[in-house]
Amino acid sequence: MRIEIDLNSEEAIYIQIRNQVVLGVATSRLREGDSLPSVRQLAGTIGINMHTVNKAYHVLRQEGFITMDRRHGAIVSLDHDRIRALQEVRERMTMILATARCKNISCEEVHALVDEIYEDYC
Repeated sequence: MRIEIDLNSEEAIYIQIRNQVVLGVATSRLREGDSLPSVRQLAGTIGINMHTVNKAYHVLRQEGFITMDRRHGAIVSLDHDRIRALQEVRERMTMILATARCKNISCEEVHALVDEIYEDYC
């Protein structure tokens, strides 16, 4: 899987990397056991600081998407703790839905958006 960064985006580069890996897993472009590029290799390819890639990999490890191994580098290794995952999704969705409510987006519109987006991953 190729990771592309938008250097003009307001979103932090490490978050862009994190999000692309998560989307890669969700769309099966990345599967459990797949290797990600080394920190040095990805930083060189994208043309960014190694600390930025390191931070992205650290976040992915904390969130249960990868494991780190000195010999094999970053490996897609999904944490299947369903209870924790549901809690994390609940926390993120709470803020998204609060924002939607503040912007007068209806429940029906939210449900339609969720159905539309989630279909891409089924």
